[in-house]
Amino acid sequence: MAKKIIKDLLEDVLDDSIKQVSGSDAAFLYAESPSSPMHIATLTVVEDSLNFEDFKAIVASKLHLIPKFRKRLLNVPMNLDYPYWVDDPNFDLDLHINRVKLPDPSNWKTLREMTSSIFSSPLDLRRPLWSMTFIEGLDEVSQVPKGSVAIVSKVHHVMIDGSSGVGIMGILFDKDLEDKDKKIPKPKPYEPDELPDELSLLLKSSQTFFKDPLRIPKLVGETAFSFIKGNIQTQFSLKKPTKKPFSTPNTIFNNSVSPKRTWGTAILSFERINTLRKLMNVSINDIILTICAGGIRKYLAEKEKLPVQPLVANVPISIRVKGEKQSMDNQISNMFVRIATHIKDPIERLEYIQEQTNRGKTRHKAVGAKALAKMADAVPFGLANLAAGLYTKYNIKEFHRPPFNVTITNVPGPQMPLYLRGHKILSIFGLTPVLDGFGLIIAAFSYNGLVSITTTSDAKTMPDADKFSRYIREAANELEEIILAKSKQKETTNPQKIKSTPFFTNLKKFINADEKIKKIHLGIYDFELKLGEKKVNYQLDISEKTVSVRKKKASKPLVKIEIDDENLFNLHKNQLLLDEAMIQGRIKLIGTKKNSDKFFKLLSQVLENN
Repeated sequence: MAKKIIKDLLEDVLDDSIKQVSGSDAAFLYAESPSSPMHIATLTVVEDSLNFEDFKAIVASKLHLIPKFRKRLLNVPMNLDYPYWVDDPNFDLDLHINRVKLPDPSNWKTLREMTSSIFSSPLDLRRPLWSMTFIEGLDEVSQVPKGSVAIVSKVHHVMIDGSSGVGIMGILFDKDLEDKDKKIPKPKPYEPDELPDELSLLLKSSQTFFKDPLRIPKLVGETAFSFIKGNIQTQFSLKKPTKKPFSTPNTIFNNSVSPKRTWGTAILSFERINTLRKLMNVSINDIILTICAGGIRKYLAEKEKLPVQPLVANVPISIRVKGEKQSMDNQISNMFVRIATHIKDPIERLEYIQEQTNRGKTRHKAVGAKALAKMADAVPFGLANLAAGLYTKYNIKEFHRPPFNVTITNVPGPQMPLYLRGHKILSIFGLTPVLDGFGLIIAAFSYNGLVSITTTSDAKTMPDADKFSRYIREAANELEEIILAKSKQKETTNPQKIKSTPFFTNLKKFINADEKIKKIHLGIYDFELKLGEKKVNYQLDISEKTVSVRKKKASKPLVKIEIDDENLFNLHKNQLLLDEAMIQGRIKLIGTKKNSDKFFKLLSQVLENN
């Protein structure tokens, strides 16, 4: 009886809308120090003179779509547990949006310096953890129209990861130029909940413990078992025997960091990167890792600081499932990749990296991303908080080799232009936090046909970030030149083989197994597959009697599907998400909206049941 009364009391102390910070999110909160503010930022360049009041009104009108923008953290008394997200009763938009003018000379160098200064200052942990700085007067920035503006947005990493950051862009920015003529809606009323009292927070925090007091050892046990099982599966799945865990060299990137941030960016063509991917039959991520490794190798070699051992990159992997993209939290796991900085030849480096990423994906899949993510929540709060503080305070990094040397993250963004009140978004650059022992992070972000590879460091570790960005561009050009030359040598008259044949086999089998689905989709569809510079068409004919696929171009299909053969194969192998492929323009459905929507749903069903 007493147990039931306690349980009922615990369940009623706080509303379910009061959410606690997860263990994985809290890691970013407790890693913060005076020299390492843990926020993510973007520098967005907007064409022409966007009116500041319009911008402010746009943000105000969409705040209800981003609830955490009006929530702040509330600590549990004596910091006995992770803090909670609560409504900020004193929320004031003016405290989060600033307006400044770019000083003379108003060029790219000055903009980069101002952005570094803004990025270096921490967010106020007593308020909602975001800010936006509206920078006017970009009069002398090359390839940017005079009078354009820039927006530096900062959001604490405890709130978002890269994928959810893209989701926020989808909310704030417009996809249609015509939206400039629409009236900006008035902000929806904000009625914050009252702040919970300290006793309620303590009772709420104890609720999880009373419900499942063995949660911590159970989670650790489950995760350990998954890890052991994954190692066993990996041992038998790889052709080569798995070597002992590799050691990571010490580099100039793995020392203490200073408070002042430095950054530089290299802008590359997405199509050129994609061409290299097709020619070498690798992933976009493999190409980007190879380019970054080339830049790192050249930078360290020039300073006579290049280790004999290959550097190790921490490569974040999104573990979001369908529908989670705009969920504002961290849904990431990590893969460690040796990036072959010890190899001079760019193609050999690429092949080495591809082998590493393939092994990493196999190992990651065997362990299970969700199982890895549970580990952060399994660590007792007090230990996590204590460890984060001690690591920085006592300079523990000096007593062991770093687990990795550099973080390289690749976030796919929209491949169509975005707008703000009719003003085109010209470019988007991502800035990311660095901390003691991990003073270099490289973020690749693709948008509207371009890939920006942005390097964030600090004035002590990398004072010449602009030079490093130049090396990134040179590494990309060198890799392209060698791959194109090699592909010309390999050209033969033999026709290219279609890799996506298993997809069509699975498609026919799926439709034939369900008469209802067959009846809904009766008609002819045309798949136009791209194989390098060539195209080949396959006709899908769904009739009441049978389903057939023939190498033939359909004259009047219900829907025409344009896609690279490689991308269709990756969709079939679940190495590419259909929604992601649509956003990035890797697949196009041409037909009426009704027919296209129906066929998109069919594709989703086929791939989900693959």
